[in-house]
Formats: sequence, structure tokens, C-alpha cells
Amino acid sequence: MEKLALLGGRPAIEQGPDESLFAWPIMTAEDEEAALEVIRKNKFSGTDITEKFQQEFAAWQGTEYAIAYCNGTASLSAAMFGIGLGHGDEIICPTKTYWGSVSQALHFGAIPVFCNINENLSLDPDDLERCITPRTKAIVVVHYFAYPCDMDRIMEIARRHDLKVIEDVSHAQGGLYKGKKLGTFGDVGAMSLMSGKSFAAGELGILVTDDRRIYERAMAYGHYERNNKDYITETEELKPYYHIALGGMKGRANQLCSALARVQLKYYDQRCAEIRKAMNYFWDLVEGLPGIRPIRVDESTGSNMAGWYIPHGRYVAEELGGLSVSRFCEALRAEGFGTSEGGNFCLHTHPYFKSLDLFNTGGPTRLMFADRDVREDDGLCDRSVEVACFSVPWFKHFDKKWIEAYAAAMKKVIDNHTQLLENDENRTQGGRWYGTENA
Repeated sequence: MEKLALLGGRPAIEQGPDESLFAWPIMTAEDEEAALEVIRKNKFSGTDITEKFQQEFAAWQGTEYAIAYCNGTASLSAAMFGIGLGHGDEIICPTKTYWGSVSQALHFGAIPVFCNINENLSLDPDDLERCITPRTKAIVVVHYFAYPCDMDRIMEIARRHDLKVIEDVSHAQGGLYKGKKLGTFGDVGAMSLMSGKSFAAGELGILVTDDRRIYERAMAYGHYERNNKDYITETEELKPYYHIALGGMKGRANQLCSALARVQLKYYDQRCAEIRKAMNYFWDLVEGLPGIRPIRVDESTGSNMAGWYIPHGRYVAEELGGLSVSRFCEALRAEGFGTSEGGNFCLHTHPYFKSLDLFNTGGPTRLMFADRDVREDDGLCDRSVEVACFSVPWFKHFDKKWIEAYAAAMKKVIDNHTQLLENDENRTQGGRWYGTENA
């Protein structure tokens, strides 16, 4: 038995690798020159660079249209306006996701309804039809932590019930499901391109669609003068409102970010391919160890994990004597293995969706236009809180030496996990311990 670092032993990784193994995004002189061009010519608030990026992104994505926004949340808001989400409409969303996937639905008078996740932290198709009522307008599908959702089943259910589908691709830009790009299955896709994402371009968002009406409504929502002087709307009800953004906000992209995005797009696929090679090698080394389950796809099916944004594994406490995921992660960190437990908190547990009176109406905004108390069903999503998970290092390069070192650190903790049980305050006692939820 090898003494764990948390208990006074020698760490498995005493001096970590060069920071380039994890540094992201990769910025070169080409990125710097593109940014300097914007600065020198004071093009921050223009549209010419953004329009070029939109055209290039649409061609890469394989969609007819793309619209850039100041951030991903704005692009998701525009997607909701684009599909005509309104008062009394219900919109289904997985409970475990970032709040920007659905919280803005309240501004449209719509009612978020939460669906469970499955063991891969993805929207569970087996729970989806439970959430559908005559008031359901749309489903928000989140490809969480880059894992592609089961789009065959989700789209079959959506079409059978005549529902719109918004794909939140903020974690999976460029990812594939059975050979087809994520964001092209639903009626509209939207995503963040902020500095922490696998497609990182400062602070930016983008919407993609093949539907002309959704495109025009989304453009009208956050872009006054429709983003450029040459834009001509074919949607009659929008024409009287030209010159004013119908969402009452400016969603226009900062062209410094658009310039960076154009350069990043040129190299994104090849950089993601190396990330996938590295991450798959790591999981190959540790797969089969007790207590952990890789969250990854079988790439032989034509699916992939895009840039593998914030790679995670599922944690099975009962295979490690009930050791809590918090104690497990604490021990990994002591070995020099960066990790955290939980992922995003489950939205159905937050007071925002229970009691917030956003418009000072005297009651919860989520119920303002509802015909029932949808909060009564929130408890049905408590099993999503119970899915324990943990992050693993996000390798940006295929460096066998260091990947193997991190895999050895994990194996060390698992092989010696009994040392951690005695002082584990959250240890399972005859049942299952489900972990903490970190935003």
C-alpha cells in the first residue's frame, strides 16, 4: 500500500508540466495581428469583420445562416425570440446546465420545465415525454460537457409533438453526432464562444439556423438596423420595426472578438483533433478502474466530443467502499491532479425558479402565465442531483509522458482509497452518497 499525499505521502505529481499542456486558447502572432488591426482602425463597433466571420462560420457549420452576438446567453435569448416563444409557453430544459440555457425564458413570459439527465449528464430521452403538455412550445437540448445528446430519439419525440428544438452547443462547438454537426439537428442552434470554451474568442456568441424566419426574428431581436445596411427582411410583421432592436437590447458582437474568432476558426478542427487524441488516451489508461466511468462517445459511430470542453467522469461511490466524491477529489488534488466535483448545480433547486418576482407582480415570475404550479414537478428531477461526477485535466496536446503521469495519479488514489474512508464525513453508510453540486 502506498501512502496517499493527502495523508502525508509523496505526491504523484510533485512538479507539474509546462503550462502549455493546459493553456487555452492557443494564441499566435496571427491572432495578435488580427486584434491589432481592429484596435488601429477603431473597428470595435462596426460590422464588416463580424459579417465575414458569420459567413465563414455558417459555411463551416453547414447552415444557411449565422448571427454573431455579444455572448452566448444573448444568442440563446435570440433563439427563443426566433422561434416565437411567448406568454404561457412551456420550454423544457435539462436541469443540470448553466443558467443561460433557459433562465431568460422568464423575460418572454414562458415557463421553464425541467427534465432529468442520464448517466452521461445529458438530457434523458426517457424522461422527456413526461415533461410535455399541451402548452409545451420547445425543448432546449444541451450537449453538456461536449457529450452529444441522443438526437435521434429527441428529434423523433419533438417532431411527433410538433415542438421546436433549440440546441445549446456552448460546450460542443464543432462536435458530431453520427457524422452530423451538433447545432444542425434542431430548428436553431446557439452557443457561447467565450474565453473559457473550446472555441474561445474573447466574449462572443453565435446563432445558426436554416430557417429564414427564425433568422430574421433573431436578427431583429438584438441587432438594431439588422446588423448591416444590406439586410432585407422577408418577414412582413418585422418591417415596421426596422431601426430598433425588438428585444430592447444591443446584442452586437465586439469586432475584436470577431477578428479573433476568424483566426481561431481556421485552426479549430485540427486543434480539437489533438485534444481528442490526448483525452481518449487518458481515459484508455484509466478505464476499467473501480469507481469511475469515462463520459465519452464511441468515435467509430461518427460522433465525437468536439474540443472536449471540461472533461468529466461519472463517480460510483459504492465501488470504492462508499468513499464520497468530495473526498476522492480532495485526494486527487493532493497528488497534483487538478479536479473538482459536481459540475453545474441543478436549476430546479434554485430560488430563481421557485420564488423570484422579476417584474414585481406579487408572485413567482415562473408561474405568472402558467396554468398550473410547475414547481410541483421539480422534485421529479431530484435524481439528477444524485448523479455524482468529477472533472479531469483538459489536455490540449498529446504528451504521453504527462498524460500517463496523471493517469498514474488517479490509479494511485483508487488503489489506496481505503486510507481515505475513516475520516470521510460524507461517506456512504449502507446507501449511496451523491456528491456536492458546484456552479
